[in-house]
Amino acid sequence: MTLDVPTPDRPELEEMDPNEYDDADVVGDTDYKRDEIEELLRQGAWEDAFTEWADGTDLDEREFEILTDLDMIQQFDFFWDGFAERVGYHAPGIPEDWKERNYHPDLDSWGTTSGINAALTQLGQTVCDVLKDEYIDWESEYEAPDDLPDFD
Repeated sequence: MTLDVPTPDRPELEEMDPNEYDDADVVGDTDYKRDEIEELLRQGAWEDAFTEWADGTDLDEREFEILTDLDMIQQFDFFWDGFAERVGYHAPGIPEDWKERNYHPDLDSWGTTSGINAALTQLGQTVCDVLKDEYIDWESEYEAPDDLPDFD
């Protein structure tokens, strides 16, 4: 299925410790390279990733409109995880109490809610994959601690 919508503006990345998120655990280096990632998104990684994601997502235009109404794209965060040599991300999501909070007037079922949340997770992973595979050419400078055993 293809989602035929214009590419939304890329997220502006905020300075935040990724360990504050429930879904991220970054060990070691705290140089998250957000400025560099933001520049790569600006140079085309966002457009490339969004197009790839839109070509395969199960979201329809109505569901996409809900997430854009909620400004969820701008809530994404992307950061460099130097220990794992990967781009990490935090995807926004619709909270479990969406119904009680009247979160959005067109949000009408758990199926729609979970579909949007899953699609946002897939978009985040697609952006990370495109960045790592097609745009990032740096590697972290990992220095092993001095107290590692010698296995010679």
